[in-house]
Amino acid sequence: MEANIIEHTSDTSREIRDRSPKMLLWIGMVSIGMMFAGLTSGYIVRRGSGTWIPFQIPFPFFISTAIILISSITMNMALRAAKKGAYANTSNYLLFTWILGLAFGVFQFIGFKAMVSQGIFLVGTNSNASGSYLYILALLHIGHLVGGLVAVGIAYVKSLLHKYSAENFLGVKLCSTYWHFLDALWVYLFIFMLLNR
Repeated sequence: MEANIIEHTSDTSREIRDRSPKMLLWIGMVSIGMMFAGLTSGYIVRRGSGTWIPFQIPFPFFISTAIILISSITMNMALRAAKKGAYANTSNYLLFTWILGLAFGVFQFIGFKAMVSQGIFLVGTNSNASGSYLYILALLHIGHLVGGLVAVGIAYVKSLLHKYSAENFLGVKLCSTYWHFLDALWVYLFIFMLLNR
């Protein structure tokens, strides 16, 4: 009976302790979502000004979209492994996710290079708002992705050090939530730009 009370108290204190980081993450994600909602609204308003030059989305952006979707799968597998207390699998899937996140960023910059070769610039006399918006939206997303890569890297190291268990895997869970948010955000931005060039 006493052991059950202690276990229940321990579970309750863990839930209370875990609530703050979860709440802060959700506040951060809502703020990021509102920022991108404002930018995409500005995109629509600016597109109606009459000086908008349509452009082709470079193929590397399609590749990067596929990569980030795959990375969400590996992150989900890392979370499942963490819930089971499987250290090796958690570490491996976190590493795969990190590598895929890095590859996403690389293909984004290859896409920027392709845009420059098409004559689409971020700023300058030859720039247009259409291309500038694409650069800004993608670069801001990459900035938030860097934060995700840092978080996944920290979770990876903690997993190697066996800091997580089947009872305590909050770090992996928070990383997973943020990573899926980044994935959904990019898919939204990519589809938005495809439909509103």
